[in-house]
Amino acid sequence: MSWMPIGADQWGRRRDSAEGSEIPQHLWMAGLILRTVFIVSLVVVILHVSMPQSETLWTIDDTPSDLVRLILGLAACAWVGTQLFAVPKDLQAFRTWLYLGATAVPFVLLCVVALW
Repeated sequence: MSWMPIGADQWGRRRDSAEGSEIPQHLWMAGLILRTVFIVSLVVVILHVSMPQSETLWTIDDTPSDLVRLILGLAACAWVGTQLFAVPKDLQAFRTWLYLGATAVPFVLLCVVALW
């Protein structure tokens, strides 16, 4: 009798077989494009939302809430922007970005159009 549930040994084999496999070119390209569009659009939305409510950027020191919002927004943009250069390396990551990108990219592009 084992403490593992029935069929649990297949999970490890499936993960090991996916790591050694080659990433198909169409999956790599589609996943990378959708990931890039999503991250860039997310940076645009964060940057637009974090801009100060005053007319110009030079009056940012008038209200402390605008300054805090801008600093937090720029920090979030920097962190999300660094994720743009951390390209996934395995097949499952590209497959995840393909599925996630197909559902999230239209939504974030709609947000960009609505905000602009």
